[in-house]
Amino acid sequence: MSSLSIFSVLFLVSLSYFPYVSSISFTLPPGQEKCLREEVHKDVLVTGEYKLSAAPHMKTHLTVSDSTGHVLYKKEDATKGKFAFTTDDYDMYKVCLESEGTAGAGIDREVFLNVKHGVEAKNYEDLAKAEKLKPMEVELKRLEDLGDAIVNDFAYMRQREQEMRDTNAGQNFNHGSQQIKIHTVKIPKVPLAVETNSSTVF
Repeated sequence: MSSLSIFSVLFLVSLSYFPYVSSISFTLPPGQEKCLREEVHKDVLVTGEYKLSAAPHMKTHLTVSDSTGHVLYKKEDATKGKFAFTTDDYDMYKVCLESEGTAGAGIDREVFLNVKHGVEAKNYEDLAKAEKLKPMEVELKRLEDLGDAIVNDFAYMRQREQEMRDTNAGQNFNHGSQQIKIHTVKIPKVPLAVETNSSTVF
């Protein structure tokens, strides 16, 4: 096997551990809300595409937000469309679809949602046209970006691991300090009583 083939296989194996695409379909009954949640790193491009089945006289609203409730994209009476944004920080982002109406009444809607981030969110076809790249050059560029993304993921995991270790070490230190304080509390001196036959002398 050539070095290029081995290189490609390694990247394909790595890709299986780092999914960058969330493509789902589900049924949304009237009067209900369903959300897709995903953690994404800082400064990462996120794109999404959605399509809902027809439902006369019933509206469904789509909202994309972060963990603080900041709205990144919102579409009233959503039927079909796309959205895109770049993350400001590592956070949990969610895409929610809420259907108006009363539960148990009306028509269920089929929702198709495809969310991409990182390497998969980039449009390499446009990049190839803009920079006049050959197919092999485009693929190498994609693999290079994928490699950078994987390295960043590993770096972030190491950082989180170190932060957890520091937190645990701090908790253990504080716990030990409390024990030391307990053992070093000064006990007031109590006069020693010596009992004799007739009286007690201090």
